[in-house]
Amino acid sequence: MLSQKSRHALHAMLFLARRGASATAAEIAQSENIPRKFLEQILSQLRMRGLVVGKRGPSGGYVLSRDPAQISFAEVLRAIDGPLALAPCASRTEYRPCPDCRSVEECEIRPVLIAVRDATAARLEGTSLAQAVAHRVPLFPL
Repeated sequence: MLSQKSRHALHAMLFLARRGASATAAEIAQSENIPRKFLEQILSQLRMRGLVVGKRGPSGGYVLSRDPAQISFAEVLRAIDGPLALAPCASRTEYRPCPDCRSVEECEIRPVLIAVRDATAARLEGTSLAQAVAHRVPLFPL
């Protein structure tokens, strides 16, 4: 399930994509109905992962680090919540056996979780902020 933190991160990133210019945390929080302190933590994570740039000064705020067409939903979700896999044994980036696993090779659950991860990753990596803002998200499998 998508965490509330990831949902807020996506809303903030989509706000910046629609705006096309810098916005303060207060502006984003008010527009997207996100608690400001929580949003500031999220924006900090997004900045550390290179998805937004923070600008100081009177015309400061946050802007996307790249064109919205170049930022995928997967990047945003990974920046906030880590791997897309449902279990550590199905993760490409943070693989480890599950604590209760008897044998990774003989596990009957793992192949299904890998298939789900691959389908989810394909959709999320194949959907950019620009597509979402333009309401051009493909409805069928990629």
